[in-house]
Amino acid sequence: MRPRPLFWVAGSRRDLVRFPDRVRSVFGFALFRAQCGARHVDAKPLKGFGGASVVEVCADHDGDAFRAVYTVRFAEAVYVLHAFQKKSKSGIATPRAEMELIESRLRLAGEMHARWLAQRGEKR
Repeated sequence: MRPRPLFWVAGSRRDLVRFPDRVRSVFGFALFRAQCGARHVDAKPLKGFGGASVVEVCADHDGDAFRAVYTVRFAEAVYVLHAFQKKSKSGIATPRAEMELIESRLRLAGEMHARWLAQRGEKR
């Protein structure tokens, strides 16, 4: 099986490359698994998006928590929506501001996907 294309939404790639090497390695492998139609052991559906199409990968490094969020909502490609270091030390919930950013980037991914399909001469 050929891996699906991977697209970075807004500043998600810029943010991810700033993470420690070990964290980038975990996220890179998780994204490759998603491209191949599989799920990394540390990946789970992100609550609040009604299903398993928005996925969060968690990695810890030196006491810091890192997150990468991607969507597999579109059968033809994987879109990385957000990558961030979780600053909150209380609770495991994703902060509201991060959730709002993910929601807006999910809409942007939908627009990007429609344009990509149009360039390829496909319709959705």
